[in-house]
Amino acid sequence: MALDFERPLLELEAKIEELKRFTREKDIDFSDEIVLLEKKSREMKENIYNNLTPWQKVQIARHAARPNTLDYIKALFADFLELHGDRLYGDDPAVMGGIGRYKGIPVTVMGHLKGHDTKENVQRNFGMAHPEGFRKALRLMKQAEKFGRPVICFIDTAGAYCGMGAEERGQGEAIARNLMVMSALRVPVVSVVIGEGGSGGALALGVANKILMQEHAIFSVSSPEAAASILWKDGTKAKEAAEALNLTAQDLLRLGVIDEIVTEPLGGAHSDLTTACHLLDQALERNLKELLEKSAEELVEARYAKFRAVGQTG
Repeated sequence: MALDFERPLLELEAKIEELKRFTREKDIDFSDEIVLLEKKSREMKENIYNNLTPWQKVQIARHAARPNTLDYIKALFADFLELHGDRLYGDDPAVMGGIGRYKGIPVTVMGHLKGHDTKENVQRNFGMAHPEGFRKALRLMKQAEKFGRPVICFIDTAGAYCGMGAEERGQGEAIARNLMVMSALRVPVVSVVIGEGGSGGALALGVANKILMQEHAIFSVSSPEAAASILWKDGTKAKEAAEALNLTAQDLLRLGVIDEIVTEPLGGAHSDLTTACHLLDQALERNLKELLEKSAEELVEARYAKFRAVGQTG
Protein backbone atom coordinates (compact mmCIF):
# COMPACT_ATOMS: atom_id res chain seq x y z
CA MET A 1 0.00 0.00 0.00
CA ALA A 2 3.04 2.26 -0.30
CA LEU A 3 2.58 5.51 -2.19
CA ASP A 4 5.14 6.35 -4.87
CA PHE A 5 6.78 9.16 -2.91
CA GLU A 6 7.00 6.93 0.17
CA ARG A 7 8.90 4.10 -1.54
CA PRO A 8 12.48 5.40 -0.97
CA LEU A 9 11.70 5.83 2.73
CA LEU A 10 10.14 2.39 3.07
CA GLU A 11 13.09 0.79 1.27
CA LEU A 12 15.47 2.48 3.71
CA GLU A 13 13.40 1.35 6.70
CA ALA A 14 13.40 -2.20 5.32
CA LYS A 15 17.21 -2.05 5.09
CA ILE A 16 17.40 -0.95 8.73
CA GLU A 17 15.19 -3.85 9.80
CA GLU A 18 17.35 -6.23 7.80
CA LEU A 19 20.51 -5.05 9.59
CA LYS A 20 18.78 -5.38 12.94
CA ARG A 21 17.77 -8.93 12.05
CA PHE A 22 21.34 -9.79 11.07
CA THR A 23 22.54 -8.34 14.38
CA ARG A 24 20.13 -10.56 16.31
CA GLU A 25 20.49 -13.76 14.33
CA LYS A 26 24.09 -13.70 13.09
CA ASP A 27 25.64 -11.96 16.09
CA ILE A 28 27.24 -9.35 13.79
CA ASP A 29 27.47 -5.83 15.12
CA PHE A 30 25.88 -3.37 12.70
CA SER A 31 25.02 -0.81 15.38
CA ASP A 32 27.03 2.03 13.82
CA GLU A 33 25.46 1.48 10.42
CA ILE A 34 21.99 1.25 11.99
CA VAL A 35 22.43 4.56 13.83
CA LEU A 36 23.51 6.32 10.63
CA LEU A 37 20.66 4.86 8.60
CA GLU A 38 18.08 5.71 11.28
CA LYS A 39 19.31 9.31 11.27
CA LYS A 40 19.03 9.37 7.48
CA SER A 41 15.54 7.86 7.72
CA ARG A 42 14.33 10.55 10.14
CA GLU A 43 15.72 13.30 7.94
CA MET A 44 14.14 11.79 4.83
CA LYS A 45 10.76 11.40 6.53
CA GLU A 46 10.79 15.00 7.75
CA ASN A 47 11.76 16.26 4.31
CA ILE A 48 8.99 14.28 2.61
CA TYR A 49 6.11 14.97 4.98
CA ASN A 50 6.93 18.59 5.67
CA ASN A 51 6.95 19.41 1.95
CA LEU A 52 3.99 17.49 0.54
CA THR A 53 2.29 18.79 -2.58
CA PRO A 54 -1.52 19.06 -2.69
CA TRP A 55 -1.69 15.98 -4.92
CA GLN A 56 0.44 13.99 -2.47
CA LYS A 57 -1.93 15.02 0.31
CA VAL A 58 -4.83 13.76 -1.81
CA GLN A 59 -3.06 10.39 -2.03
CA ILE A 60 -2.47 10.27 1.73
CA ALA A 61 -6.10 11.24 2.45
CA ARG A 62 -7.17 8.25 0.33
CA HIS A 63 -4.63 5.80 1.75
CA ALA A 64 -6.24 2.41 2.34
CA ALA A 65 -4.64 2.13 5.79
CA ARG A 66 -5.67 5.61 6.91
CA PRO A 67 -7.75 5.45 10.13
CA ASN A 68 -11.46 5.65 9.40
CA THR A 69 -14.51 6.65 11.45
CA LEU A 70 -14.82 3.24 13.09
CA ASP A 71 -11.15 3.25 14.13
CA TYR A 72 -11.60 6.58 15.91
CA ILE A 73 -14.91 5.57 17.50
CA LYS A 74 -13.28 2.45 18.96
CA ALA A 75 -10.32 4.42 20.27
CA LEU A 76 -12.01 7.54 21.64
CA PHE A 77 -15.56 6.66 22.74
CA ALA A 78 -16.79 4.37 25.50
CA ASP A 79 -20.02 2.35 25.50
CA PHE A 80 -20.70 3.08 21.83
CA LEU A 81 -24.05 1.78 20.63
CA GLU A 82 -24.62 1.90 16.89
CA LEU A 83 -28.09 2.95 15.73
CA HIS A 84 -29.44 1.99 12.32
CA GLY A 85 -31.95 3.20 9.78
CA ASP A 86 -33.58 6.46 8.72
CA ARG A 87 -37.17 5.36 9.57
CA LEU A 88 -38.12 6.10 5.97
CA TYR A 89 -36.38 3.73 3.60
CA GLY A 90 -33.55 1.69 5.10
CA ASP A 91 -30.08 1.66 6.60
CA ASP A 92 -27.06 2.98 4.74
CA PRO A 93 -23.74 1.34 5.73
CA ALA A 94 -21.81 4.26 4.20
CA VAL A 95 -22.75 6.31 7.30
CA MET A 96 -22.21 4.98 10.82
CA GLY A 97 -23.76 6.63 13.84
CA GLY A 98 -24.83 6.07 17.39
CA ILE A 99 -24.49 7.15 21.01
CA GLY A 100 -21.60 6.78 23.40
CA ARG A 101 -19.54 8.53 26.04
CA TYR A 102 -16.61 10.86 25.48
CA LYS A 103 -14.62 11.60 28.65
CA GLY A 104 -17.75 10.56 30.56
CA ILE A 105 -20.01 12.92 28.56
CA PRO A 106 -22.93 11.36 26.65
CA VAL A 107 -22.52 12.25 22.97
CA THR A 108 -23.94 11.40 19.57
CA VAL A 109 -21.22 10.44 17.12
CA MET A 110 -21.45 9.68 13.41
CA GLY A 111 -19.43 9.73 10.23
CA HIS A 112 -18.88 8.47 6.73
CA LEU A 113 -17.29 5.04 6.79
CA LYS A 114 -14.83 3.79 4.19
CA GLY A 115 -13.28 0.34 4.33
CA HIS A 116 -9.64 -0.69 4.57
CA ASP A 117 -9.86 -3.18 1.71
CA THR A 118 -11.94 -3.79 -1.40
CA LYS A 119 -14.48 -6.03 0.34
CA GLU A 120 -15.15 -3.48 3.09
CA ASN A 121 -15.31 -0.62 0.58
CA VAL A 122 -17.88 -2.42 -1.54
CA GLN A 123 -19.93 -3.14 1.59
CA ARG A 124 -19.72 0.54 2.63
CA ASN A 125 -20.14 1.92 -0.91
CA PHE A 126 -16.70 3.52 -0.54
CA GLY A 127 -18.10 5.92 2.05
CA MET A 128 -20.43 7.55 -0.48
CA ALA A 129 -23.78 7.96 1.24
CA HIS A 130 -27.26 7.47 -0.19
CA PRO A 131 -30.12 9.74 0.95
CA GLU A 132 -31.00 7.29 3.72
CA GLY A 133 -27.49 7.72 5.11
CA PHE A 134 -27.92 11.46 5.43
CA ARG A 135 -31.44 11.01 6.82
CA LYS A 136 -30.10 8.55 9.39
CA ALA A 137 -27.53 11.16 10.43
CA LEU A 138 -30.27 13.79 10.61
CA ARG A 139 -32.44 11.53 12.80
CA LEU A 140 -29.52 11.06 15.20
CA MET A 141 -28.83 14.80 15.30
CA LYS A 142 -32.44 15.58 16.20
CA GLN A 143 -32.33 12.88 18.86
CA ALA A 144 -29.11 14.43 20.24
CA GLU A 145 -30.79 17.83 20.41
CA LYS A 146 -33.80 16.37 22.23
CA PHE A 147 -31.59 14.86 24.94
CA GLY A 148 -29.00 17.64 25.05
CA ARG A 149 -26.09 15.57 23.73
CA PRO A 150 -23.20 17.18 21.79
CA VAL A 151 -22.82 15.97 18.19
CA ILE A 152 -19.46 14.83 16.81
CA CYS A 153 -19.15 14.12 13.08
CA PHE A 154 -16.30 12.49 11.18
CA ILE A 155 -16.09 13.49 7.51
CA ASP A 156 -14.47 11.08 5.07
CA THR A 157 -16.11 10.77 1.66
CA ALA A 158 -15.33 11.47 -1.97
CA GLY A 159 -18.90 12.80 -2.21
CA ALA A 160 -22.52 11.76 -1.99
CA TYR A 161 -23.47 8.77 -4.15
CA CYS A 162 -24.84 10.01 -7.47
CA GLY A 163 -26.52 6.86 -8.80
CA MET A 164 -30.04 6.85 -10.22
CA GLY A 165 -31.56 5.27 -7.12
CA ALA A 166 -30.05 7.93 -4.88
CA GLU A 167 -31.41 10.69 -7.09
CA GLU A 168 -34.84 9.06 -7.19
CA ARG A 169 -34.93 8.96 -3.39
CA GLY A 170 -34.06 12.65 -3.07
CA GLN A 171 -30.30 12.95 -2.65
CA GLY A 172 -30.20 16.72 -3.09
CA GLU A 173 -33.12 17.29 -0.71
CA ALA A 174 -31.55 15.06 1.94
CA ILE A 175 -28.29 17.02 1.87
CA ALA A 176 -30.08 20.38 1.85
CA ARG A 177 -32.24 19.39 4.83
CA ASN A 178 -29.13 18.38 6.79
CA LEU A 179 -27.59 21.79 6.10
CA MET A 180 -30.74 23.55 7.26
CA VAL A 181 -31.24 21.51 10.44
CA MET A 182 -27.58 21.46 11.45
CA SER A 183 -27.40 25.25 11.17
CA ALA A 184 -30.01 25.56 13.95
CA LEU A 185 -29.11 22.66 16.28
CA ARG A 186 -29.16 23.83 19.90
CA VAL A 187 -26.31 21.58 21.00
CA PRO A 188 -22.55 21.75 20.37
CA VAL A 189 -21.51 20.37 16.99
CA VAL A 190 -17.90 19.46 16.13
CA SER A 191 -16.98 18.09 12.71
CA VAL A 192 -13.58 16.57 11.92
CA VAL A 193 -12.31 15.99 8.38
CA ILE A 194 -10.26 12.81 8.77
CA GLY A 195 -9.67 11.89 5.12
CA GLU A 196 -11.53 13.16 2.07
CA GLY A 197 -14.07 15.91 2.50
CA GLY A 198 -15.76 15.89 -0.86
CA SER A 199 -18.63 18.02 -2.18
CA GLY A 200 -22.15 17.99 -0.70
CA GLY A 201 -21.56 14.61 0.89
CA ALA A 202 -19.07 16.25 3.23
CA LEU A 203 -21.14 19.38 3.81
CA ALA A 204 -24.09 17.28 4.98
CA LEU A 205 -22.09 16.52 8.15
CA GLY A 206 -20.09 19.74 8.17
CA VAL A 207 -22.30 22.60 9.43
CA ALA A 208 -20.61 22.71 12.82
CA ASN A 209 -19.57 25.15 15.51
CA LYS A 210 -16.02 23.90 15.09
CA ILE A 211 -14.55 22.30 11.97
CA LEU A 212 -11.30 20.50 12.65
CA MET A 213 -9.17 18.98 9.91
CA GLN A 214 -6.33 16.53 10.14
CA GLU A 215 -3.03 17.76 8.78
CA HIS A 216 -3.03 15.65 5.61
CA ALA A 217 -6.80 15.51 4.98
CA ILE A 218 -8.47 17.33 2.09
CA PHE A 219 -11.74 19.31 1.89
CA SER A 220 -13.07 20.51 -1.45
CA VAL A 221 -16.11 21.32 -3.55
CA SER A 222 -15.06 18.54 -5.92
CA SER A 223 -12.54 15.76 -6.29
CA PRO A 224 -9.45 16.76 -8.32
CA GLU A 225 -10.43 14.24 -11.01
CA ALA A 226 -13.94 15.66 -11.36
CA ALA A 227 -12.66 19.25 -11.34
CA ALA A 228 -10.15 18.42 -14.07
CA SER A 229 -12.88 16.85 -16.18
CA ILE A 230 -15.07 19.94 -15.77
CA LEU A 231 -12.42 22.64 -16.18
CA TRP A 232 -10.09 21.08 -18.74
CA LYS A 233 -12.23 18.25 -20.12
CA ASP A 234 -9.34 16.00 -19.14
CA GLY A 235 -9.44 13.84 -16.00
CA THR A 236 -5.70 13.18 -16.24
CA LYS A 237 -5.06 16.77 -15.11
CA ALA A 238 -6.11 15.89 -11.55
CA LYS A 239 -2.69 16.88 -10.21
CA GLU A 240 -3.08 20.39 -11.64
CA ALA A 241 -6.62 20.58 -10.30
CA ALA A 242 -5.43 19.67 -6.80
CA GLU A 243 -3.02 22.62 -6.94
CA ALA A 244 -5.82 24.99 -7.96
CA LEU A 245 -8.56 23.86 -5.55
CA ASN A 246 -6.99 25.05 -2.26
CA LEU A 247 -8.05 21.75 -0.73
CA THR A 248 -5.36 21.26 1.92
CA ALA A 249 -5.86 21.94 5.62
CA GLN A 250 -3.26 24.69 5.46
CA ASP A 251 -5.09 26.45 2.60
CA LEU A 252 -8.46 26.17 4.31
CA LEU A 253 -7.24 27.47 7.67
CA ARG A 254 -5.77 30.49 5.87
CA LEU A 255 -9.10 31.07 4.09
CA GLY A 256 -11.11 30.74 7.31
CA VAL A 257 -13.07 27.68 6.19
CA ILE A 258 -11.84 25.49 9.07
CA ASP A 259 -11.02 26.36 12.67
CA GLU A 260 -8.04 24.16 13.50
CA ILE A 261 -5.51 21.79 11.97
CA VAL A 262 -5.02 18.56 13.92
CA THR A 263 -1.41 17.49 13.70
CA GLU A 264 -0.71 13.98 12.44
CA PRO A 265 2.22 11.76 13.41
CA LEU A 266 5.24 12.15 11.15
CA GLY A 267 4.53 9.83 8.25
CA GLY A 268 0.76 10.42 8.32
CA ALA A 269 -2.07 9.01 10.43
CA HIS A 270 -1.84 5.69 8.58
CA SER A 271 1.68 5.16 9.92
CA ASP A 272 0.79 5.40 13.63
CA LEU A 273 -2.84 4.92 14.67
CA THR A 274 -2.15 5.29 18.41
CA THR A 275 -0.47 8.69 18.05
CA ALA A 276 -3.06 9.87 15.52
CA CYS A 277 -5.85 9.02 17.98
CA HIS A 278 -4.03 10.78 20.83
CA LEU A 279 -3.54 13.99 18.82
CA LEU A 280 -7.15 14.01 17.63
CA ASP A 281 -8.35 13.29 21.17
CA GLN A 282 -6.53 16.36 22.49
CA ALA A 283 -8.05 18.65 19.85
CA LEU A 284 -11.52 17.21 20.26
CA GLU A 285 -11.49 17.52 24.04
CA ARG A 286 -10.27 21.13 23.93
CA ASN A 287 -12.89 22.28 21.42
CA LEU A 288 -15.78 20.40 22.99
CA LYS A 289 -14.94 21.82 26.40
CA GLU A 290 -15.08 25.34 24.96
CA LEU A 291 -18.48 24.74 23.33
CA LEU A 292 -20.03 23.14 26.41
CA GLU A 293 -19.63 26.46 28.22
CA LYS A 294 -22.00 28.20 25.76
CA SER A 295 -25.78 28.39 25.95
CA ALA A 296 -27.98 26.99 23.19
CA GLU A 297 -28.63 30.50 21.89
CA GLU A 298 -24.92 31.30 21.85
CA LEU A 299 -24.15 28.09 19.97
CA VAL A 300 -26.69 28.81 17.23
CA GLU A 301 -25.62 32.45 16.90
CA ALA A 302 -21.92 31.54 16.78
CA ARG A 303 -22.56 28.91 14.11
CA TYR A 304 -24.51 31.42 12.03
CA ALA A 305 -21.79 34.05 12.35
CA LYS A 306 -19.08 31.53 11.51
CA PHE A 307 -20.58 30.55 8.17
CA ARG A 308 -21.57 34.12 7.28
CA ALA A 309 -17.90 35.07 7.67
CA VAL A 310 -16.50 32.37 5.36
CA GLY A 311 -15.09 33.97 2.22
CA GLN A 312 -15.03 37.50 3.57
CA THR A 313 -11.83 39.51 3.25
CA GLY A 314 -10.34 42.49 5.04
